[in-house]
Amino acid sequence: MKKHSLLLFSLIAAVAACAPTVANRGNMLDPEICAQIKPGVTTREEVALKLGTPTAVSTVDENTWYYVGRETEQYSFFRPEVRQQQALEVNFNDKGIVTKISDLDLSQAADASPVDRATPTFGQKDSILKEIIGDLKHPRPSMQKQRGSGT
Repeated sequence: MKKHSLLLFSLIAAVAACAPTVANRGNMLDPEICAQIKPGVTTREEVALKLGTPTAVSTVDENTWYYVGRETEQYSFFRPEVRQQQALEVNFNDKGIVTKISDLDLSQAADASPVDRATPTFGQKDSILKEIIGDLKHPRPSMQKQRGSGT
């Protein structure tokens, strides 16, 4: 009986380990809620209530909001795969009324990769051992000397 229980437990653990991890980043918007936003009618406050805080506000024009979302799925140590992604641009006039809503084509988006270089610094690059030995050679002054004699 113990063998069967152990085998069953091992089988359940193996199947559970194969389950993917699903991650949502950004705003995955409901199309029905997006359809409620009407150009010329809906205000900025109503958009914020229905869609939430925008992912980004344009740096050039504060009347342009972006909602970007991505859902990924990852099995154990493999690279995550994009299951779904979307981007929505909402434009407002100076009175805060929606003028245009656009679905952005993410197939034209480019990944921004960080540059792999280091900023040069002046000075020495000591090993950990050298730093420890250096601290032993030059101990910190005691608290008494820092405060003064006090008498």
